[in-house]
Amino acid sequence: MGVDSIQNDERLRRLEAVTDATLSRLDASDLLDELLDRVRDLLDADTAAILLLDPHSRQLVATAAKGLEEEVRRGVRIAFGRGFAGRVAETRGPLTLTDFTAADVVNPLLLEIGLRSLLGVPILAAGEVIGVLHVGSLQPRIFTPDDVRLLELAADRAGTAGQIRNQKLEQATALALQRSLLPSSLPEVPGVEMAARYVPGHAFGIGGDWYDVFTLPSGWLGVVIGDVSGHGLASAVVMGRVRSALRAYALVSDDPAEALTLLDRKVRHFEAGSLTTALYAMISPDRTEVRLSTAGHPPPIFAIPGCPAVVTTVPADPPLGIGISQRPRRNTAFELPDGGVLVLYTDGLVERRGELIDDGIARLASVIRPAPPEDLCAMIMSADGLDEPTDDVALLIVRHQSFR
Repeated sequence: MGVDSIQNDERLRRLEAVTDATLSRLDASDLLDELLDRVRDLLDADTAAILLLDPHSRQLVATAAKGLEEEVRRGVRIAFGRGFAGRVAETRGPLTLTDFTAADVVNPLLLEIGLRSLLGVPILAAGEVIGVLHVGSLQPRIFTPDDVRLLELAADRAGTAGQIRNQKLEQATALALQRSLLPSSLPEVPGVEMAARYVPGHAFGIGGDWYDVFTLPSGWLGVVIGDVSGHGLASAVVMGRVRSALRAYALVSDDPAEALTLLDRKVRHFEAGSLTTALYAMISPDRTEVRLSTAGHPPPIFAIPGCPAVVTTVPADPPLGIGISQRPRRNTAFELPDGGVLVLYTDGLVERRGELIDDGIARLASVIRPAPPEDLCAMIMSADGLDEPTDDVALLIVRHQSFR
């Protein structure tokens, strides 16, 4: 067998080692570990490490390593553009260092363990840098073009795993946050029955829709529903801040419009660029009166025994955070007779492509009855035209039940 044939066989072996289909069946974290083992073996390197980009801090975070495990344990972070890994990310191309010094690297571990040569390549996903993969040698070494190509191929595999890992981490964090903010069960409040639903309308499963119920020191009952634009962790975080802020403003003002005015100021200052709709209602201690104010939110639907449901006429005050109107926000007040139901919802329940939202609201009103809230929730979520949302759905129903 000739030298060229042997070299071609070796290249093929190295190629197959990082494109092996079995890698795709591994969990994201296991895939990164296995990939580093193979890369270190194939390149005869002493260390191999993956740093993934934290997009919020613009820092590369040590995520997986072989021969550099201490880097992960110490939670090493490298600023984008700084040091060896930072420069690889910034230039978006391969980089080698031979006989480097402290002036060339940011992470002192690379010098502490005696590395002499480094090869690094960016990890890309959808054309964006999401991390860096690098290998190191304890002996001075010149890395070949074949070494670079192999490491770039491994970085492609790491990019897929890194994306999956980051998505799972973000999803898990957002779900935990959302579950901590949405009531696991509604409070038992004298004079009312309540039921609620939250249904994600997309694969990621997390958004900015929320509902809230709380009793105020005055005996009034606060009822809230809202929708922060977008999906994922960023929207869930904003939703949590807005929810907490509204609870605070509800304690200092017994006027829903004033509470939303304060909340609007907070959103414009601290959540710039975030569009939020909300409806805040207060129900009197005897549960016979409702005062509410809306901020760009769909109007509530109201039904009393013996009458068809009606869409409540409320002033069209703007959403929170857009700062386009200097007109004071307004309240709407109406009576809530015994057996009457108040239905609050987000636009995902009634918006459908190709039709006006008013048609969806009318369709929702047509199925509402002054029934027990849990039964009514089930009826609404299974109604034709309302059962296939394309966006997140939050639904909250409050029914006046006279004190007995």
